[in-house]
Amino acid sequence: MDLNFIGWATVALCAIMIGTSKTGIPGLGILVVPLMALVLPTRQSTGILLGILILADVFAIIYHRRNARWLHVLRLLPPALAGIVVGYFGLKIVNDRQLKPIIGAIVLLMLGINYWRTKGKDKSTPIPSPWWLAVWLGFMAGITTMMANAAGPVMIIYLLAMRLPKTEFVGTAAWFFFVINWLKVPFSANLDLMTVESVKLDLMMLPFITAGAVTGIFFLKRIPQKAFIAVVQILAAAAAIKLLF
Repeated sequence: MDLNFIGWATVALCAIMIGTSKTGIPGLGILVVPLMALVLPTRQSTGILLGILILADVFAIIYHRRNARWLHVLRLLPPALAGIVVGYFGLKIVNDRQLKPIIGAIVLLMLGINYWRTKGKDKSTPIPSPWWLAVWLGFMAGITTMMANAAGPVMIIYLLAMRLPKTEFVGTAAWFFFVINWLKVPFSANLDLMTVESVKLDLMMLPFITAGAVTGIFFLKRIPQKAFIAVVQILAAAAAIKLLF
């Protein structure tokens, strides 16, 4: 890879942030998408990022092996797979510059809807979650993760709507993305987004991913539930605004 010192440092920082997001602070990983695109060609950065995500997923599912709500994972997977297929063909038509503001607008809209749904309701009061919410958000997660590795905010919207405790929140997201990212591999390889060279770079980032995963576990144990929800909402909104511009 033709990277200077700043480029290598940026990729390493992104690996740390991804590790942290996978084990402890969901939403942090979305900030990696624009950072990687600053030091690498956009399409090339997508394939490299996918490899780093898969390595980080391994740490996440090992730590959260008992924390997933599998009903939510299974609800989301079929529409997400359909979204991956659409995203695969979309990559041949829509470029990243066109896709990013679309993703940002969708995420902000869903944050607004989720706020409206939960405003003024007691925490013990169940919030209606229609079946189409999982279908729609799963589909959007599939498209956005295939085209831009940017499904984190979409998944956050769904998990916030389900009002999961922070540990199950992170564990459910970890297992969902572990499956989804592996499903993306053949599509990405077919598009030449993942190559032997990109995998080599991913493996070089393993120490930084490990450091990030440990950091995420540290923060997850110490951050209160209310602060956790606030952090992931703020990060999702900030990332969405960034994608808009």
